[in-house]
Amino acid sequence: MPGRKSSLGWKSAICALSFTAACGVAAAQTAAPPPAVSVTPVVSRQVTETGDYIGRVTAIDKVDIVARVPGFIEERKFTEGQQVKKGDLLFRIEQATYKAAVEQARATLARAKATEVNAKLQLERGKELLRNQNIPQATVDQRAADEAAAQAGVMEAQALLDQAEINLGYTEIRSPINGRIGLATFTEGNLVQPSSGKLATIVSQDPIYVIFQVSQRNILDYRRRVAEAPDKNAHVTIHIKLPNGNVYPHPGLSNFLDVQVDTTTDTVAVRAQVPNPEGLLIAGGVVGVTVERGAPRLALTVPQSAVLLDQAGRYVLVVDAVKKVEQRRVTTGVEQGRDVVVTEGLKEGELVIVEGVQKVRPGQVVTANVVPGN
Repeated sequence: MPGRKSSLGWKSAICALSFTAACGVAAAQTAAPPPAVSVTPVVSRQVTETGDYIGRVTAIDKVDIVARVPGFIEERKFTEGQQVKKGDLLFRIEQATYKAAVEQARATLARAKATEVNAKLQLERGKELLRNQNIPQATVDQRAADEAAAQAGVMEAQALLDQAEINLGYTEIRSPINGRIGLATFTEGNLVQPSSGKLATIVSQDPIYVIFQVSQRNILDYRRRVAEAPDKNAHVTIHIKLPNGNVYPHPGLSNFLDVQVDTTTDTVAVRAQVPNPEGLLIAGGVVGVTVERGAPRLALTVPQSAVLLDQAGRYVLVVDAVKKVEQRRVTTGVEQGRDVVVTEGLKEGELVIVEGVQKVRPGQVVTANVVPGN
């Protein structure tokens, strides 16, 4: 019986060892692998500090076309919405009355000139008779006055002719600028006059203005940057974002800073001139304005998705050389599209987590999949 007991003990021990080994294998098989995250390197690139505003598109030239003489519209020589050039005929007002006034003024001028010629001849005869004592001095003086009056009559008649010709010219209403013409308020056959108001409106298209409001603080910062700049360039470059979200392809340049502050908003108006060859910018429209606040400089950037926020401030999760997660406090600067500038807390080439941050914690080992930066 002692031998049998010993055999049973050995068997029990072997079973216990086998069970322990089996449990260890099962535990090893069920241990979770390190969580997988996506990381991207911190990169250094040229960035330009910018500021965002809301701007209003304004035509450089805008003219309301009005009638300068009364009359019936005889012709309209444009299609609403078309491009017109300076000097193009837009409206023609009935001319018969004004042509007759010109002819009448010419006849008056001819009669005045004839009167002047006769007065001059009478004065010369009077002077000849005066030398022979055949006419009193008073008569010669009167004839001299008559000649002066005749000369004045010629000048008056000439002025009336000039005015009649001007009025006749006003019957042809021409475009004073290059631009695009809008809706016609009056059609052919309508009686118009100066008090009728605008017949149509023309606005210039290319180039065009964009006006936006800037705070006094930004103006002071701008003046400081200009004073510190080597070239003392007072103009800033702007970029436009269209209402559909697309970036306008042509940058503009500021050319005017208002001389007073708007007391209702405590802001100053800034005007920029922007090329508009395709006519995408329409006068009166609202656009986004991004202003370049300085020359490009080298800075570290990370995707905005990598920057997290808690009560202590902003931070990122960095994966070090041994695949361990580290929390790093950072100081951020301006946004650059999908990236953000980091001024403190990171070095170029370090890997920051951009996807999977919710699955990890500081000190944890992870599997890092590197994705390229923007």
